[in-house]
Amino acid sequence: MPLVCAVLVVLLAGSVPAAAAPTLEDQVDAIAGELMCLVCAGQTVAESNSPLAIQMRTQIRERVAAGQSREQILAFFVSQFGESVLAAPPKRGAGLALWLAPVLAFAVGLTVMARYLRKITRPPTPSLP
Repeated sequence: MPLVCAVLVVLLAGSVPAAAAPTLEDQVDAIAGELMCLVCAGQTVAESNSPLAIQMRTQIRERVAAGQSREQILAFFVSQFGESVLAAPPKRGAGLALWLAPVLAFAVGLTVMARYLRKITRPPTPSLP
């Protein structure tokens, strides 16, 4: 039985294709998805077809082709436009509050619900005459 399992593992491992390296366009789309279009309401650079978004994608493509990392490219756009260009707020400073707010709201909601359920499921206490 262990031999059969070993043979199956080898056969299955050989049939799984290796993950291909991301192409230039895949890298550009991934980085463009992390940047907000500054002239479009609620669209990332990857989603927008505005002239500014097209220019930003061109700059991203040139920088990726030049060998810059994702972090370097994002830092460049933050230096040009400020942190508001990032699709996700940074996990520090005021941005940390945006990341923690949903967790805190959920915890408060659970606490309120638990207290309410505890209150309505308690047997009534007898009144003293």
